Amino acid sequence: MAHAAPTPGARTPAALTPLPDVFSARTHRIAGIVTPVVLGLIYGYWAAANRRSGGEITGWNLLFGFVTAAVFMIVYVGVRALAPHMRRELHAIVWAAFVGAAFGFLYSEAGAAIIRSCVMGAVIGAVTFVVMFYRYYTHEDAAGHRIG
Repeated sequence: MAHAAPTPGARTPAALTPLPDVFSARTHRIAGIVTPVVLGLIYGYWAAANRRSGGEITGWNLLFGFVTAAVFMIVYVGVRALAPHMRRELHAIVWAAFVGAAFGFLYSEAGAAIIRSCVMGAVIGAVTFVVMFYRYYTHEDAAGHRIG
């Protein structure tokens, strides 16, 4: 079968038009507030459930869950605010440290030994670093500006 040969400098229609933004600016602002709250509440519930090991829910367990949720939300908002202003290497390291520490804490609340929790958090953090670095390396220039 014959196919048309690509010509040098020819651009496909997909490369000329960016993807449309289907959500309004208001929706993006609301999502910027709702996302940390929802993720924090899920994380806090998960940590509290791990701590009680399937036992009864107590006031201290509720307090632990809400404090954990609040700390998670604050750190998450801080990472989202600061990380985009860094070079891609530091950007990936910040996200890897956040995800690794969050996972390691949840793992330790499930009753695992502290060394195993640290190792598991480091492994998850390393995997997160590789994924995030690849993403930022392919979507940013060396100065950290988005391509496209």
